[in-house]
Amino acid sequence: MVGKEGRVTLEPVTRREFLAQTAAGVVLGVAAVGALNSKPAAAAGTTAVPGDGPGNRATAIKGWPANNDWENKIRRQEEDLKRALAKPIEQRQWGMVIDLRRCVGCKACTVACKAENHLPPGVVYRPVMEEERGVYPQVQRQFLPRPCMHCAKPACTAVCPVKATYKRADGIVAIDYNRCIGCRYCIAACPYGARSFDAGRFYTQETPRLEPYETEPAPEYGRQWPRQKGRSPIGNARKCTFCLHRLRAGQLPVCVTTCLGGATCFGDLNDPQSLVREWLAGEGRMRLKEELGTEPQVYYLT
Repeated sequence: MVGKEGRVTLEPVTRREFLAQTAAGVVLGVAAVGALNSKPAAAAGTTAVPGDGPGNRATAIKGWPANNDWENKIRRQEEDLKRALAKPIEQRQWGMVIDLRRCVGCKACTVACKAENHLPPGVVYRPVMEEERGVYPQVQRQFLPRPCMHCAKPACTAVCPVKATYKRADGIVAIDYNRCIGCRYCIAACPYGARSFDAGRFYTQETPRLEPYETEPAPEYGRQWPRQKGRSPIGNARKCTFCLHRLRAGQLPVCVTTCLGGATCFGDLNDPQSLVREWLAGEGRMRLKEELGTEPQVYYLT
């Protein structure tokens, strides 16, 4: 409306009219956002992923960029794992390759392993060793994750007086908690220091209240092991199992899926199509203490 002085004045708007106009604007805005989101995934730079569901492992990495190096490796290892689990146990040989050039020493694997296996104080399956080289100011820090080597000829099994420690057909060195008497001979025999003794300690035992998470059962070997004094695994030797309970569920070891640098690769060493075999075909391969003849199934790339 134009007034006598040529100034444009607005017509008075009632409360009902204002609410109607606002609602119409909201509807148009939602329609516009929907149109933008309806672009193809490739154009938006994201990967189209299957829908959510309890059996859909892709849910965990939903929304990661397409062709992401880390995501692609995890997906390929999952396919390798599926192929290996379809074979009889004696036809697969689990092994691990750790690329030391990719390890940044973040220790995410150490923490994830602790949480996954509900490990108490003094029990560590996946420590990351550190070494400083050079002279200031030309110094470097190098990191070496050290799980159980799952040796083809393990020194720990031969010294066990009750045969509680044994090697499975798929290459995993395991412990029968119900047979272990806690003599610790295996801990002394392991040349890699990859075994720990569970002394029954708790992180919060010196505080007014023992936190409930401390007594949650360990899921190792596909069973639930309540944390109670006088019961296994308290009083036993303990070690990395390559997350055997996860493998049975079709999942990779947790140290593989949590490695920020993508430095750890796991799979069936008998499968020539697997990523772990592809990594082993590269240069700079080595194993710890080769001279002992224990034939570790954990390899390092340097």
